[in-house]
Amino acid sequence: MDHGNELGEFLRARRALVPAEFADRSPDPARRVPGLRREEVALLAGVSTDYYVRLEQGRERHPSRQVLIAIARALHLDDAAVAHLLRIGFPDLHPTSAPVTRVAPELQRLMDQMAGVPAFVVGPGQDVLAANALAQAVYRGFSAFDNLLRMIFLDPVAREFYLDWDQVARTAARNLRAAAPAAVERTEQVVGALSVRSPAFAALWAEHDVGPRTTEVKRFRHPDVGEIALHFESLTVVSAPGQHLSVYTVEPGSSSAARLEALASPAHDSVR
Repeated sequence: MDHGNELGEFLRARRALVPAEFADRSPDPARRVPGLRREEVALLAGVSTDYYVRLEQGRERHPSRQVLIAIARALHLDDAAVAHLLRIGFPDLHPTSAPVTRVAPELQRLMDQMAGVPAFVVGPGQDVLAANALAQAVYRGFSAFDNLLRMIFLDPVAREFYLDWDQVARTAARNLRAAAPAAVERTEQVVGALSVRSPAFAALWAEHDVGPRTTEVKRFRHPDVGEIALHFESLTVVSAPGQHLSVYTVEPGSSSAARLEALASPAHDSVR
């Protein structure tokens, strides 16, 4: 992650994603610029083209909040992207606590007592810091249950395991960027390793998309029990900055519920 001109890189990447018609321009087959031109963003935001160019080039380092909000509207950013824009625009106003990588014994005990619910703790850079037995059983097919980004982008079983791999990969990259301010050093390590080894990750990271992953339905093809759909929820661990408790629940009476129960059974453990 290059912090030299993070704001400019973000603006350029997001400008390229906005369709030209959002600037009241008719589609032009001869148009060479993907997305909006700089002058179009400036016009929509109500600032001079020269000022906007200086923002992208990193020659203007002190934009006002009003200017950034106006640019966010011009780029049609959602709430998560606006929050990210303000963080990188005003880094001194968003101090962060040092992330905690040790999982409290009480939290581990809570997960262990959730016998029928897969649960695990994710920390800086999407490292898996702790997990209960059922969560480990869900991810049994991977070479290691250690870092969600490494598993998704580098483990060869991932594209078979995740039925919606493309969406999972995009969501994971967006979530990593959303969590980056809370764990800059570890995020840089993960981004550096993945960018070299995974062209898919490098392409997604270059889009500068951002969005915290809080709840969704995840569809897996488990090597032991077959296809299973689980509802994912991410809960902030208030006592440990940078940690999130991830839990999976299942629709009662569904085929996924029966398959999850099979994973949780002592008979399944004995077979393994």
